[in-house]
Amino acid sequence: MGIFSRISDIFKANINDMLDKAEDPEKLVKQIILDMQKELTKSTQALGKAVASERMVEKQYRNACAVSASWEARAKAALKAGDTELAKKALASKVKADEDVANYREMYETISNQTEAIRSQVEALKAKMQEAKSREAMLIARSQMADTQKELAQSMGGIDTSSSFDKLARMEERIERKEAEAAAFSEILGAGKPEEVATFEELERSAKVDTELERLMTEMGMMPEASTDDQLAALQAEVAAAAADAQDNLAEAGAPAET
Repeated sequence: MGIFSRISDIFKANINDMLDKAEDPEKLVKQIILDMQKELTKSTQALGKAVASERMVEKQYRNACAVSASWEARAKAALKAGDTELAKKALASKVKADEDVANYREMYETISNQTEAIRSQVEALKAKMQEAKSREAMLIARSQMADTQKELAQSMGGIDTSSSFDKLARMEERIERKEAEAAAFSEILGAGKPEEVATFEELERSAKVDTELERLMTEMGMMPEASTDDQLAALQAEVAAAAADAQDNLAEAGAPAET
């Protein structure tokens, strides 16, 4: 039958291939379910018609059987009455009724077999329909997941990671260069050092120079007279005192002292 041939084609189709070729797999899945529902409706209507025909032929068959039985009863009654000719007429009508019985029996058996086949196919279609509906959500979810993975892969494929990291490296190098330049300018200009700290450092350097001078003069035997030594010691004491005062001032100002 045409209906069940189409249903068979629907079920034999490779769903995965259809989904791959479809522009919108979700719409395709829903359309397949809709087509199956339409075919189920048509096959159910066909089954209803087949059942109606079966019942009608069955009724005609039973009526033919009843007519045959009635003519046989009349033939028996005629024989009991001794009327052989009447009995023959009754039996002639019975023979015709028996032919109708045979015809209706054959029709009933044929229609009954066809109806049973249609009923089995409808039940199978209902089962497939339930299976398709249960798979519908899964297929749609798989389709959506595949779309997401595809979009992600395309997004990752469109990004040149090596180029991006090169740009980041160049940006980091540029920032480091700026930081180095800022530190160099700060060092050159003495940025961030209070005046007291700069003075204290200068005094320390002056004291170290005097110490080194005294060491060299001692090694070379060029030390000055005692009076000159006293003057040098006094000068060193003044330098140390000035350095101490500068350190005290720095401590009072709340800045960390450098040694």
